[in-house]
Amino acid sequence: MEIIETREVRTTCPYCGVGCGVLAKIAADGQVSVRGDPGHPANFGRLCSKGSALAETIDLDGRLLHPEIHDRRAGWNEALDLVASTFSQTIAEHGPEAVAFYVSGQLLTEDYYLANKLMKGFIGSANIDTNSRLCMASSVAGHRRAFGSDTVPGTYEDLELADLIVLVGSNLAWCHPVLYQRIAAAREKRPEMKVVLVDPRRTMTSEIADMHLAIAPDGDVALFTGLLAWLGQHNALDRAYITAHTTGFGQALFAASALDLAGVAAATGLSEDKLVRFYSLFAATAQTVTVYSQGVNQSSSGTDKVNAIINCHLATGRIGKPGAGPFSVTGQPNAMGGREVGGMANMLAAHMEIENPRHRERVERFWDAPTIARRLGLKAVDMFGAVADGRIKALWIMATNPVDSMPDADAVEAAIKACPFVVVSDVLAETDTVRHAHVRLPAAAWGEKDGTVTNSERRISRQRAFLPTPGEARPDWWILAEVARRMGFGEAFAHATPAEIFAEHAALSGFENDGARDFDIGAYGAVDAVDYAALEPFQWPAPSPGAPLWPAGHLPLKGGDKLSSRPSPIFTVEEKVPALKPPISPLEGGEEWSAQRTGSQLLGFPNDERPERQRRARSGRTEGGAQARLHVEGGAYTGPWPDEIASTGHQPTRFFANGNFYTPDRKARFVALRPTVDTRTTPDFPLVLNTGRIRDHWHTMTRTGKSPRLSQHIAEPFVEIHPEDAQRHGIGDADIARVSTPRGEVLVRALVTTRQRQGSLFAPMHWTDQFAARGRLDTLTASLTDPVSGQPALKHVAARIEKFTAGAFGFAVTRKRPATMAADYWAIARCRGGWRVELAFARDDVDWTALANSLFDAADAEILAYHDSEAGQHRIAAFEGEHLAGALFIAPGPVAVSRRWAAEQLAEIHASQRQRFRIVAGRAGAERPDAGATVCSCFNVGVNQITAAAAAGCTSVEAIGATLKAGTNCGSCRSEIRAIIAAHRVQAAE
Repeated sequence: MEIIETREVRTTCPYCGVGCGVLAKIAADGQVSVRGDPGHPANFGRLCSKGSALAETIDLDGRLLHPEIHDRRAGWNEALDLVASTFSQTIAEHGPEAVAFYVSGQLLTEDYYLANKLMKGFIGSANIDTNSRLCMASSVAGHRRAFGSDTVPGTYEDLELADLIVLVGSNLAWCHPVLYQRIAAAREKRPEMKVVLVDPRRTMTSEIADMHLAIAPDGDVALFTGLLAWLGQHNALDRAYITAHTTGFGQALFAASALDLAGVAAATGLSEDKLVRFYSLFAATAQTVTVYSQGVNQSSSGTDKVNAIINCHLATGRIGKPGAGPFSVTGQPNAMGGREVGGMANMLAAHMEIENPRHRERVERFWDAPTIARRLGLKAVDMFGAVADGRIKALWIMATNPVDSMPDADAVEAAIKACPFVVVSDVLAETDTVRHAHVRLPAAAWGEKDGTVTNSERRISRQRAFLPTPGEARPDWWILAEVARRMGFGEAFAHATPAEIFAEHAALSGFENDGARDFDIGAYGAVDAVDYAALEPFQWPAPSPGAPLWPAGHLPLKGGDKLSSRPSPIFTVEEKVPALKPPISPLEGGEEWSAQRTGSQLLGFPNDERPERQRRARSGRTEGGAQARLHVEGGAYTGPWPDEIASTGHQPTRFFANGNFYTPDRKARFVALRPTVDTRTTPDFPLVLNTGRIRDHWHTMTRTGKSPRLSQHIAEPFVEIHPEDAQRHGIGDADIARVSTPRGEVLVRALVTTRQRQGSLFAPMHWTDQFAARGRLDTLTASLTDPVSGQPALKHVAARIEKFTAGAFGFAVTRKRPATMAADYWAIARCRGGWRVELAFARDDVDWTALANSLFDAADAEILAYHDSEAGQHRIAAFEGEHLAGALFIAPGPVAVSRRWAAEQLAEIHASQRQRFRIVAGRAGAERPDAGATVCSCFNVGVNQITAAAAAGCTSVEAIGATLKAGTNCGSCRSEIRAIIAAHRVQAAE
């Protein structure tokens, strides 16, 4: 891909499930910058801190650029032949159940589709599962139990229309910041909107909450069954909806009534007064949205939690209506796309079921498959158990890092190490999983690959390539297709482009559907390469003209998004084509236009002038478009399609306002639930460990760890602990703490805070052996799973904590990444100009000069040092010419040096001795105040700057933003800014 002039490409963010539109600008010199796409209906121009820093993560440092076999470089033909022959031989000798794929929500839908098709339709096993099992499997199971389908009923617009939003187990401010900001903006316009947060921790999301319910771990089923009973007792039910559209209500209400208010209080750890206030608010507010995420899903009772929430919405008829419904927000950019293609061990394809013989026969016939999986495959935890005991003998891992993200991670690593044949497709040459692969396949990364993703509101968007594919890296779909061909399935995997795969996926969704299945994008079943290139974001369902939109009698509620003429996804910045109107959807009415890219320009021409092949590709398109009338016969739209109909995918579509669920009788199922109290703590492990994510990092840091900006907010693994628990266990703020469970232990920095619930700990899951000495948090978690969904319980783990007695602490900055770090505790993070390293040592009798030399790798550098052995203070700086090669600070306690200031010195010129002595002294001069720890990553604003602005009279987040810009981009730091302002007010009052 030759870059000849400045251009902008419309693509989609590769982080969470919000699915934000991104504009990637590529300058003539190849430099890339990103901004939010103001026309994308998921984010309307907003990006979070991670999305804003995407341009910092696309370098080739650490990339896997060539296939490797047993640690040696190989050609593609040799590597692909080995993968295909080994899988084929293993199947021939041991059967199809002896092989498995473990895939990822990072894959594009086209990649996912081929992986699922190969495993289930041609290998004949359902042993394909995904890291999405770890984040939203319980939501899928709950949806299917209640609705008969994995359907998200609502849309993001509902978050802005609701009068009450209940956030359950969701730190939206940090994990889905753009949705948080949409809620915040709506609330500014409608201050009467209420927000309730249900979370054991007082997270940054609590700053927007009117009520925080600091619930006991896994108390959610009790909370919402108690709510159902309350609604029944206080005549707050929609009896008409219950009668017309549901079954099982009587049993569910009877089961819920077994626990009185006092029992709910005991099970949740909440006062009866708080429960009554929450229940009364819910009962009185018709427009209520309940948003839930990992705090609900990652539980041994996750599916029951989901159904307890759904029960309350069914009982009140608050589903599928503007501003009302249960809403699962997903954690990965294409977890939803994986669900659509059936990329989980208990699914088939296109929302069809392995257990259903008619579904199996239909998919088998559509694929012309030689065999079809006839039983459920192994879910993630069971899959790695089968790897461990030898049942699975060939394993292909794609775009994920299970050695760090799976529960009981040390056991998973041991299983992978012992597996006879392991293939890993990845973008990086070194991860904790890649190091165990027999075959390593270089995959294309974000910015290089081309396909689609689906976000949490069922909106399908394009990820587009804007960078050349480096080295010998290839798209995942291409790798899969090449292996399939070599296994003898070439005719079924003859796809030449992702557009062809998407068209097949769309066609399967509409194949013999007739409104029986929720997922239907059959309108795109004949999309060609030109239209695929110009594909606009759209929501499903989007059936072919003449097909039922959904079951007869159900019309979608409309409003919100309007069809619009938007620029092409690729255009030159200097010269846009104003007259071009690319097709928004195969269903849009009016004159047809096509967009054909030549270089970085776009050419547009009326449909009458298009090549005949491209015209035929729009099969089923009606004449007349928006001017024609709508005809409804038996629930099917048989006439032309006006552009206000939601099937174009551009109006927000909601499900189930008028019932018509996807169960045999078209009625939703209430699930009768009896909450149980599960006590996991013991005298040896008296605390509950809760795991999760932080604001500026994501998953195992394979992408965010590349960004200096994102690495400054929180640069090392940590554990939150309540002050009373800290005192009881002898933990001080900034101590190194050892957190252990029966499976292992980690060393992390202690953060003592009242935000943490007493009796519980919180630690993030991001750190790996690539970034910390002993920070792999999921070595502590158990392989306990939800019995229905198979999702691991990662947020309720019995643990203990103790102080790691350090003889010395250290902090270093260095231009080169150290090859080794001889410390009991270390954590490394990127900074501008190099790396920053936190250190701790069990003993203080260390040769500090030798340690500095090993860290800096600067043999000919000029050394400036200060040693006070009696006080335990040592400071060593090395200079190569006028540049700082590295600096090491050692102290008997946590090192009191500004991390930000020290890191900045790597990029400065140090010509004078005075400047160099300041580095050894560890402090900036008076003429350059220390900005302090980073709060706003988008604009690199530190805590000291915000504090100074507050002291100067900036008494609101808005005033800080006007002065420093902090909080004015993604907004995910606004809660922290508000807390700093409040702390200054308290200090000033004292």
